[in-house]
Amino acid sequence: MNTSSASLPTSRREWHRRVWRLAGPIILSNMSVPLLGAVDTAVVGHLPDPAYIGAVAIGAIIFNFIYWGFGFLRMGTTGFTAQALGARDWQEIRAIIARGIIISLGLAVVILAGQSLIRGAAFWLIEASGDVEALAVTYYDVRVWGAPAALANYAVLGWLLGIQRPRTALVLQIVLNGINIALDLWFVLGLGWGVEGVAFATVISEYSAALLGLWIVHRALIAAGGNWRRDQILDRTRLIAFARVNGDIFIRTLCLIFAFSYFTAQSARMGDVLLAANAVLMHFQHFMAYGLDGFAFAAEALIGGAVGARNREALRAGVSVTTQWAFAISGIYVLVYALLGTEIIGVLTGIEEVRSAAAQFLPWAIVMPLISVWSFQLDGIFIGATRTGEMRNAMIVSVAIYLAAVHLLLPIMGNHGLWLALMVYMVARAVTLGLYYPRVVQAADPISR
Repeated sequence: MNTSSASLPTSRREWHRRVWRLAGPIILSNMSVPLLGAVDTAVVGHLPDPAYIGAVAIGAIIFNFIYWGFGFLRMGTTGFTAQALGARDWQEIRAIIARGIIISLGLAVVILAGQSLIRGAAFWLIEASGDVEALAVTYYDVRVWGAPAALANYAVLGWLLGIQRPRTALVLQIVLNGINIALDLWFVLGLGWGVEGVAFATVISEYSAALLGLWIVHRALIAAGGNWRRDQILDRTRLIAFARVNGDIFIRTLCLIFAFSYFTAQSARMGDVLLAANAVLMHFQHFMAYGLDGFAFAAEALIGGAVGARNREALRAGVSVTTQWAFAISGIYVLVYALLGTEIIGVLTGIEEVRSAAAQFLPWAIVMPLISVWSFQLDGIFIGATRTGEMRNAMIVSVAIYLAAVHLLLPIMGNHGLWLALMVYMVARAVTLGLYYPRVVQAADPISR
């Protein structure tokens, strides 16, 4: 492990270089994730019934709850690893990945044991037509078996980002999503397996990436030296801190997933065409989110390093530079969506009524980047500082505001009201986190602990 990765930039130019060294590979790897989702939608979007698009959207929502709910395995691991790197505590860096893998496998066992209960609850909560639900059940029954690999991949990715190895994380994500996309095309368009083929492609790619990721971790630890110490891995104080942070992120992430799932559930109540149209437009949000998250991930690593080193000036510089670049890139997204939005919709679906409906609500997707960028950046800042209690509280308040907005605006404005409520939610996330920001700065004060 390169000990120089723990050093902090000393000039503004070096800060910009460090941000792009971290964010560039992450952006490239992240962009393959919505590309995968777009391919999922595209391969079923050219089947003769919009129910296929709806089924994949509903199935993806369920696994967003299942997997994204455990996204703390990535975020918590990144924050703790970055702080250990800032403190140059190499033995703790080794212990962190061990804790992450152990917890991920334990959670996967729980998911597999309770898969029937999860399926029943999910399809009770989400209202959709009979055709959509039947196809979504098929998707679920296959994809759930990828749980051990999917959760282990979160821990590995978080660890790699924490030790500032973004290029390695890029390779891992390219393998994951490249295999998935190739199998999508083969299973669905080549073999005609429909939504079942989409699910099989995902499961196979998850296990392929998990095996590669564990091999990468093994090689990195050999280079770093040291050994496994059970007493440190199971240290009570560190386990309590890990559980507290991950518990906060878990609640925060469930709220986040609930908000977007509620959006899709409300879409489903308006019929298969609007459900499909909103699912298509949500890919605009996914492309944008995964791109801008590159700077949020960079902020996690840099702010975590600054907090570990207890360097307030480094923290402020990391926040400033990452946010400047995130805002600039959000403007590019707006421009691209404004110029090419209709063409992107056409690529995602060949069903004319879905294309027409999506085009009607396209302006919301165009303005979303400039509204969302602030909450994305603040998420990265707070994760790096492991100020997760504040993240949890801010998200709970934001979801409450969002639900009130949906129930106020949807009856008046229909689907436009649903999109406006989503904008209100993103603004609420940024404002509530912003109020807590002074605590993040205090976390990097050398006399605050």
